[in-house]
Amino acid sequence: MIRVLLADDHAMFRSGMRAVLDTQADFTCVGEAADGREAVAQAAALRPDVAVLDVRMPKLDGLAATEAIMSAPGNDTRVLVLTTYDSDEYVYRALRAGASGFLLKSLAPEELVSAMRVAARGDALIDPTVTRRLVSTFATSIEPAAAEPAELERLTSREREVLLLVADASSNAEIAAHLHVGEETVKTHVSRILAKLGLRDRVHAVVYAYRNGLVGGR
Repeated sequence: MIRVLLADDHAMFRSGMRAVLDTQADFTCVGEAADGREAVAQAAALRPDVAVLDVRMPKLDGLAATEAIMSAPGNDTRVLVLTTYDSDEYVYRALRAGASGFLLKSLAPEELVSAMRVAARGDALIDPTVTRRLVSTFATSIEPAAAEPAELERLTSREREVLLLVADASSNAEIAAHLHVGEETVKTHVSRILAKLGLRDRVHAVVYAYRNGLVGGR
């Protein structure tokens, strides 16, 4: 059972999402919060699997609340940040804060539910309308490292190939088609890459690849 905390200052949105979750056999909504401070407190008390936070909330915005939740000792909660604004600044701040996803509220309810499942599995995602532009910005705004980090030597040649495709914002299905392997094989490669490089999720693998000049900066 995936335990969810919903944090949004609009009661109608919370009740709507809760109604959607109530139709899903693998979800339970363990709490709601109307502001960022309440969200942080409830995350600490309830320890949900996934916290869904709106960017704009009173008392403490969703990004600051994300940072507080993610930095709490022993935290295991994954955070999805929702917004009505397609803003690069929000994306960067959400990723820096440790969010597992950045999504637009305009997504259909079933897509938001799917995103919660992805976050609960420990994966990460950004709204598809944002991903390509985000990667493009990384390519032009991040100064590449002078030399590749030593931990890259831990990767096999196939794992390095998968990392480059992840950094190009390719989905697991796209990577599988490109490499002529199954999606489960791709998931295994991605999991091993994250473990070997000490990365939290695939979004941060994108940041890692650009920061270290593996793509876009050479």
